[in-house]
Amino acid sequence: MAKMTLGRTGLTVEQNGFGALPIQRISKEEAVRLLRRAQEGGMTYFDTARAYTDSEEKLGAAFAGMRDKVVIATKTMAQTAHAFWDDLHTSLRLLGTDYVDVYQFHTPSFCPRPGDESGLYDAMLEAKRQGKVRFIGITNHRLDVAHEAIDSGLYDLLMFPFSYISSEKELAVADACLEKGMAFVAMKALCGGLITNSAAACAWVAQHQGVLPIWGIQRERELDEFLSYLPTPPRLDDKLRAVIEQDRRELEGDFCRGCGYCMPCPQGIKINSCARASVMMRRAPAINFLSEEGQAMMKKIEDCVGCGQCAAKCPYGLDTPALLQRNYQDFKEVLAGKPL
Repeated sequence: MAKMTLGRTGLTVEQNGFGALPIQRISKEEAVRLLRRAQEGGMTYFDTARAYTDSEEKLGAAFAGMRDKVVIATKTMAQTAHAFWDDLHTSLRLLGTDYVDVYQFHTPSFCPRPGDESGLYDAMLEAKRQGKVRFIGITNHRLDVAHEAIDSGLYDLLMFPFSYISSEKELAVADACLEKGMAFVAMKALCGGLITNSAAACAWVAQHQGVLPIWGIQRERELDEFLSYLPTPPRLDDKLRAVIEQDRRELEGDFCRGCGYCMPCPQGIKINSCARASVMMRRAPAINFLSEEGQAMMKKIEDCVGCGQCAAKCPYGLDTPALLQRNYQDFKEVLAGKPL
């Protein structure tokens, strides 16, 4: 098994983590079985969030009586100190524990600091003083917030998108964390399903010192793939390099990462699905955009009034209204039986 230390936290974990967002989509019984299999197979880092509906409750049920065998990270989207405490106490209750190993501010639009008007960081410090939080983290998609968090010295861990189709500026974030002794957790290492070769993704991430990827898992076959990589990690050979280069050619340029920062749309358009329909239909055909529900979702693009709210909020600077229209045109062609 490949072990790694999470920066200055000193926490030692298996070099592949479990992302528990997808388990909100399966039954509690299935989730508990999957989580226990992951732990028994060697995974030790489990990431969840208050925003992931019943994910925390499922982790609590899975790891009852074995708290010392896992590292648990969760998150709060609170905007005030009062909401922070509500979220933390709810998370502790659902997780069945009296402390969280890593408590993270979940994709804030700013970098919480001591003494700011939100009171969030001061609440986090008090929670740490009380022993309810061991280490302080932050997650984000925005480069400016990520770098501010790194430079501040206030955070033990940053979670940020990191994959082999990330830009050079995004990849540099991991190096900056390493230089500061800050733990770096890679989210979206499969780029929200756009990367379909998990061996290539795993081998590529493993080249980067100090990077812990968390893999979103909801199916047994997905877990089996990642567990198989623990004793025998995939090697970045010529075959996998060719896969990576092909993916980079196909995915270069403007594409939606599905982060959801642009939401909600005032017209009710599910932007973070609709704006990536073209590439998902090419690379993940199991996602049925042509179902009755999928067609209704895509047809909502016709309601776009071009207000630009989504583009203004996109951390990647995309012209989201134009991207929606291009995806809708592709969708209509596929609906008419034309290949993409």
